[in-house]
Amino acid sequence: MKVILAYSGGLDTSVIIRWLKEKFRAQVIAYTTNIGQPDNPSKLKEKALGTGASAFFCEDLRDKFVTEYILPSLQADALYQEKYPLATSLSRPLIASGLVALARKEKADTVAHGCTGKGNDQVRFELAFRYLAPELKILAPVREWEFRTREEEMEYAQRYHIPVSTTKKKPYSIDWNLWGISIECGVLEDPWNEPPEDVFQITVSPKKAPAKGEVITIHFEKGIPVKLNGRTLSPREIIEKLTEVGGRHGVGRIDLVEDRLVGIKSREIYEAPAAVILHTAHKELERLVMSREMFDFKLSLAPWYSRIIYYGQWFSHLRECLDGFIRESQRYVSGEVRLRLIKGNCLVVGRRSPFSLYEEKLATYSQGDIFDHTAAKGFIQIFGLPAVLEGERWRKDQK
Repeated sequence: MKVILAYSGGLDTSVIIRWLKEKFRAQVIAYTTNIGQPDNPSKLKEKALGTGASAFFCEDLRDKFVTEYILPSLQADALYQEKYPLATSLSRPLIASGLVALARKEKADTVAHGCTGKGNDQVRFELAFRYLAPELKILAPVREWEFRTREEEMEYAQRYHIPVSTTKKKPYSIDWNLWGISIECGVLEDPWNEPPEDVFQITVSPKKAPAKGEVITIHFEKGIPVKLNGRTLSPREIIEKLTEVGGRHGVGRIDLVEDRLVGIKSREIYEAPAAVILHTAHKELERLVMSREMFDFKLSLAPWYSRIIYYGQWFSHLRECLDGFIRESQRYVSGEVRLRLIKGNCLVVGRRSPFSLYEEKLATYSQGDIFDHTAAKGFIQIFGLPAVLEGERWRKDQK
């Protein structure tokens, strides 16, 4: 059996290499991707090979991740249950496609992942595998092995001298990419507990953030960020800089009790400075340039798009159909949004666009007002006709 393992170097996948070799006498090839996490590929390679992998591959997918996954979700205003920017969820179909490509290249018959039996990632990986390569066998060791707790995994790792950063004092499970960080386990499993500061990786405490704050300006072209503070940058560069700037001001901390796909509630901590800033700015620009009906209709699609990502249905036809509408909806989403980052808050303080539907001469209550106030009486009579008829019916019903 030749297995391509989605390898992160964390507790689960570090133990999996040894376990697969013991259980199946498998040849294990470790596959990882650079999607913005701070891992050192050479150290990961050394660790994977030292743990028993026959080969190690690392693929830099940062630009692809931004262009093909992050930006479409930003244009769709995709926030799961109105808060989570879907950083981990978006990365899974990308990683799965890389695994499949490597499996074909290496003539492997099996792919494996380190997801738990009650998590969402198992669904995301396996739906992608089934869509892209249904002929491959799928192994999910964490669902099948004898370890019942992360503590037992740590003991196994210690017994076989497998180096892992997870400890009983810091048992957090951390997933990290360009779009954000997800953190779970340990004291976080009690939703009453305030997250200790040691769980946060890239954001300072709002209490310790600079009191003055900072004002930034983001320029969008058709819903895509292209400039930061007047400087033209690639979307990836903008995301990286906003992660740094937002983190410095404590922006992007999210504490969410969310509904997992498998039906249980889970308490998750997220750090996503760039995602929070860009989603805030993008939606504000849409408010400026979209008609009432267009904005409301697009807003109604955002939960659908979010669920598609969260539920692992990235490769579905429905997502492709929604993408067609969303791309067209961004035709006039160009302009600038100015934001103030201060003490954990991201506040919109200005917006402008050559395609703005805001007309100051209509909105003003000062000199220069061109709105025909006399037209309001007739408008109210027509618009209020159903209210009159319903009122008459109600009065008759009360007799």
